[in-house]
Amino acid sequence: MNLSREISVHLPYLRRFARALCGSQKSGDAYVVATLEALVADPDAFPANMSPKVGLYHLFMASWSSIRLNTEPSLTDEISAAQRNISMLTPRSRQAFLLRTVEGFSVADAAAILDVTEAEVEALVREAGREIAERVATDVLIIEDEALIAQDIEFIARDLGHRVIGVARTHQEAVELARRQRPGLILADIQLADGSSGLNAVNEMLEGFDAPVIFITAFPERLLTGERPEPAFLISKPYKVDTVKATISQALFFERKASRAA
Repeated sequence: MNLSREISVHLPYLRRFARALCGSQKSGDAYVVATLEALVADPDAFPANMSPKVGLYHLFMASWSSIRLNTEPSLTDEISAAQRNISMLTPRSRQAFLLRTVEGFSVADAAAILDVTEAEVEALVREAGREIAERVATDVLIIEDEALIAQDIEFIARDLGHRVIGVARTHQEAVELARRQRPGLILADIQLADGSSGLNAVNEMLEGFDAPVIFITAFPERLLTGERPEPAFLISKPYKVDTVKATISQALFFERKASRAA
């Protein structure tokens, strides 16, 4: 295997991760360079039991943990909302959160990268969600016609520290609730009790304000038809609690407010 060729395709993604982790592209790139220099000096250090991408991130994390570089953004660095938010997370939860939600690694791969157990990764992501919610707790509107699912989603949101302003079962209920109390986050099903569309309800609400939107639905293909808000997160039913928690944290973390499709 040509190792340099195998890992080169993953370097742009590693730079993205490094920037988010360190707070600036300059600092992130310094750690990427240190990782590559260490690999050139000792090619056998690359873990043979890992895929090229997982192994590269694993070596990067080893460099990040063992080498102290200047990780403070300079005055000329552009500080995004994400970078401001990432700075408030403790180091290990920050790493796990970014690996899972930004880089899209599985729990198993994130565990290999961080050299921890899968259970520890899941706990770190939950910790990140709680830390984010402490700073960006918001009012949540749930649009869901199945009572047990609505109750479960409400518990998830409250467990993260958010306030649930109400649960709507129909298009009309959802719009009326949103007009009375503008939510900071919308969690919506697509097919509602009266046969109406949660997608249409969300689009109508977003005519008056912008907010992050997460669709939790058994009919994800319906999000591909008609007008949909952009950007919007999608979770398919049946869902995992940790997936919902991570997606809520991701939507608020990056301050990705959706607006109605033009």
